[in-house]
Amino acid sequence: MKKCEFSEKREQIVAEAIRPVATELRLIDAADFIALLRFESYASLADLVESAAELYFLPGTVNFGLGGNYNLDWDSEPEIVLDLELKPRGVTIYVRLSLGNETAGIEISHINFQNPSSDPHENTAFLARSLAEAKFIKSYELPLAS
Repeated sequence: MKKCEFSEKREQIVAEAIRPVATELRLIDAADFIALLRFESYASLADLVESAAELYFLPGTVNFGLGGNYNLDWDSEPEIVLDLELKPRGVTIYVRLSLGNETAGIEISHINFQNPSSDPHENTAFLARSLAEAKFIKSYELPLAS
């Protein structure tokens, strides 16, 4: 995706939304991911992603995007990269999720708004609302005790 002034904010929104899914996926051994990627067992990878996502998102919101890669060298820890498609209401986001030993990160490849606004701020706000609506676990601001 061509980076623009809104890219960073949108990546933060998406990263925060899928953080629990990434945490679940990091519980899977890196060797299993490498084997599945190496032998192109995409159906199994899709099942793993779906199982991790079903705890947090409505069905069909987070999907494996039929691609991925791994970085494995003798002098470094493994890194798994999975292509994901996020499909909350009104928007499709193509994301590369990187899973490391102690971290995870995302890079948005493309965002497709079904009915984009001419105002990029409105599109960013819609992205945040749409992802929040697709979650099972809603977060609400709690009043502070006096």
